[in-house]
This record gives sequence, structure tokens and C-alpha cells, in this order.
Amino acid sequence: MIDLHTHTTASDGRCTPAELVALAWEAGVRVLAVTDHDTVAACEAVAAACAPAGIEFVAGIEITAVREGTDVHTLGYFFDVHAPVLAEFLSEQRRQRITRLRQMLDRLSTFGIVLDGDAILQPARDDPSTSAGRPWIARALVAGGHVASTTEAFDRWLGQDKPAFVARTEPTPEQVVARVHEAGGIASIAHPGLLAHDDWLPPLVEAGLDAIEAYHTDHDEATTARYVAMAERLGVAVSGGSDFHGDPSHRARALGGVWLPRDAYERLKQLKTER
Repeated sequence: MIDLHTHTTASDGRCTPAELVALAWEAGVRVLAVTDHDTVAACEAVAAACAPAGIEFVAGIEITAVREGTDVHTLGYFFDVHAPVLAEFLSEQRRQRITRLRQMLDRLSTFGIVLDGDAILQPARDDPSTSAGRPWIARALVAGGHVASTTEAFDRWLGQDKPAFVARTEPTPEQVVARVHEAGGIASIAHPGLLAHDDWLPPLVEAGLDAIEAYHTDHDEATTARYVAMAERLGVAVSGGSDFHGDPSHRARALGGVWLPRDAYERLKQLKTER
């Protein structure tokens, strides 16, 4: 089983690298990518845990870009996790994340919801390689009794166009694809069914996008088939994975519940070889 979309405590996942690998093995995953948001902090630890378990590790990342006020998530694979140009870019991404979360906490306070921002952001302050995210606020809202689940936190407060939402302003998807390529990797658009802007994909392919994530927990069979066909039509590869976060209260996804077919994975590896 091949799962190329998972998260750890280095961003908004609930599992440590060791816990993620243990769960992956139990689920039957034998090729695993960790794709934390805007950080590669967990890559070395996940790789180290995969080796004795006999799991093939793939260095990955999920980088957030913006187009017309909408988040566009791009997955990177097979890149040099130590590439200086990527490290500098991701460091700025993480700084912007902290600023954005503080703005969202300020907005919540105008509705009478006062949370301890310093405590929420403490992990990112202790370790600048850790990537802060909205789920951190969502979990604090649950802990404070303001909502029943992190799903409700997003639906009522933190999701796009909700009262506490603060939109990002940069970078563009094309810039993200370029940074992934500069680090020697290949780039895939994440969960395009959630993006709901298929018209954005052909221009991104022209800008160098290598693949489309057709296989994803939030894609039904028809959606997956549509993106497999689109990838073929556009001449790009397909990627896929569960988008596992280990958070049972936030749109629970089973590790390995969605997997990438072997032939699709081999094509991704071939793209890396060609690049």
C-alpha cells in the first residue's frame, strides 16, 4: 500500500514521526510520504523510523499558496530536504503562519472568545521548524468548550469566509512549483476536488506542475476518475494518499484508507529521475 499524504506533530498532525510509522506499518502501508505543512522538520525522523520497519520513505511536503483569496495546496516529493533555497522559503511561510493565527485569535476575541495565544503558539516558538496551523486554534476552541469538535470550529469560525478567517496573500502556486523544482523535487496539486477550480489546473501544468492528486480521502470514485482522466489529458502524473492527521474529531481519515496504485507511483519516480 502506498500513502503519499500524511501529517505529523511537525505541523497539524497528532502523531509523532514514530507513531505515524508504527500506524502505517499496522495499516499495511509500505511506501510512506510525510507531507507536513510548510516544514520538513519530521522528514529525517520518519525516514529513520521507516528503515527498520522496511517501509520505503518518500520526502514530502504540503505548501500553501494563494490564488484569488483561495488556498491552493501543492505537494512536493523527492526533493532535497536540505536545499537552502527551499529552507529560506519555508521559514518565511512559517513566520507568516504565526502572524495569521494571531490575527485570527484577535478576530475571535471580538466575538467574546478569548484564547491563550501564547500557549497555542508555544510549540512554534519553542521550535521554529514546527509549522503552526488553524487546527491548533480549533483544538483550543474544543478544549475551551466553545465548540464540540474541530470540524465545528472550522465550520463556525475558522473556515474560509467564516467570522475569524484571515486569508493569506502569497505566494502564488507558480512560485511554489518553482521552489519545489529548485530543490530537485516534483510538484502535485493537492486534493483538487476540494479546491473546486479545475480551470486553474491547465495553466499550472504549463507552469511546470508535474502531477494531480487524484486519489484522496475527500474524492469519491467519480471525482478520482475525473482527475485521473484530466491528468492523462494534460500529460501529467497522478499522486494520492489519505491526508492522515491522526485527529479523530476533524474529518477523520484512516491511514492507508486511500492509496496510490503502484504504476502511478512508479511514474512519479520516473519523473524524478528525468528531472
